[in-house]
Amino acid sequence: MASWLDDPDVAHIDKAKLNFLQMLVFESNGLSKEQMLPFLMAVAKRGKDNNISFTEDEVNVIIKTLQKYANPDEIEKMNKMAALFYKRRQ
Repeated sequence: MASWLDDPDVAHIDKAKLNFLQMLVFESNGLSKEQMLPFLMAVAKRGKDNNISFTEDEVNVIIKTLQKYANPDEIEKMNKMAALFYKRRQ
């Protein structure tokens, strides 16, 4: 099975950023809706501490790429996380 990390659409994004995201996907697995916001805030801090940030274009490409490989439940979760991300950036 192909991995989203190897998808040509994300080839231009730094591998350290993609690996950071992959690690977070594993850590977030099974979190409830109530746990997600504190988790995302901790992720933002960890990213900042490690000098990892994403442009809006990178986020859009990553979300679209992940959706290619996701099931409907995962897509719904991604959409909720993306909404929180965009709301936080405003």
